[in-house]
Amino acid sequence: MTIIHPPLTSRASFPTRALRTAGSVLAASTLVIGLAACGSGDDDDSNGTSVNTDFEPVTISHALGEAEITVKPERVVTLGQGSAETALALGIVPVGTEEYEWGADESGQLPWIHEELENEGVAEDDYPELISAGDNGVSAEEIAKLDPDVILAPWSGITAEQYDSLSALAPTVAYPEKPWTIDWKDQITTVATALGEKDRAEELIGGIEDQFATVREQNPEFADHDFAFIYNQGTTGDMGVFLPTEQRVAMVENLGLTVAPVVEDMKGQEKEGTDSATFSIETADRLNDVDLIFTFYSDEANRAEMEALPTYGAVSAIRKGAVVAPTENSLVTGSSIVNPLTVPWAIDRYVPMIKDAITHL
Repeated sequence: MTIIHPPLTSRASFPTRALRTAGSVLAASTLVIGLAACGSGDDDDSNGTSVNTDFEPVTISHALGEAEITVKPERVVTLGQGSAETALALGIVPVGTEEYEWGADESGQLPWIHEELENEGVAEDDYPELISAGDNGVSAEEIAKLDPDVILAPWSGITAEQYDSLSALAPTVAYPEKPWTIDWKDQITTVATALGEKDRAEELIGGIEDQFATVREQNPEFADHDFAFIYNQGTTGDMGVFLPTEQRVAMVENLGLTVAPVVEDMKGQEKEGTDSATFSIETADRLNDVDLIFTFYSDEANRAEMEALPTYGAVSAIRKGAVVAPTENSLVTGSSIVNPLTVPWAIDRYVPMIKDAITHL
């Protein structure tokens, strides 16, 4: 089993967010460069006047280079997780988003994205094209057909090789420092900036913070408890705990609970590209002082086999049943991402589960 990172994509017996960082984007350089020439650029009206003249060019520096965006993007492609939602919240429907079957509904879209598209009256023919990602990553040829003006992947795992192919198509924004690591506020600000809507980033962030504040006001008892958000890699693999910088941890912390001291202590044991630290199942008792355990399982069989392990099943919170472990794939995903669409969607489903877990203490 591999660790779960939105976008969750089944690999082995565990969903993973990773964009299959091994392997290159499938594209010949000559094809990519040729298609890039007919991609982004100023659109001219009949008088030869450039449109979007109110757009202020921006340069976004990131771990893999710089994205120079000179005209307001209209054809937006999002890779990884969480960027499509912010684009939609800004009124921009991406032409393509990375496919994520594990948490999608019958439309193929993630349910909160589907709901937003319906609410905005977007015709099904105009829904974002779903971009598949195999073991070799997303296909540059597939993305090139969408003629993108910008490719947003600030919360993804694209490699340097993939970035080179993608950036030949259009300005491409990768993660700020490490794969699959970005603060949720920074992600919203990055996407808004790339789309020429930087001034609206604070509005979106403020709206999310207001929703979190309402939950804390309505559930003051949450402040009395700490938590750890863990995952397993099967009965013979290591366990992991997500660090405070990870977005699913930020979701829970913003709802009013406190990150347990044991999690803070493991910051130095981070596993690259996961925003988490790993430790042996044999030392699971380090979690005994944690009030609530947040986690997920690949299926009920995985949960049963883990709880049957003496070291795992004996963890205080797990033994008591003070566990928040969604079984709905979409909720596992939605509660793992903080953005304008996931937060309202997840809160209504997540908060009752937290309140129930507290009753077992």
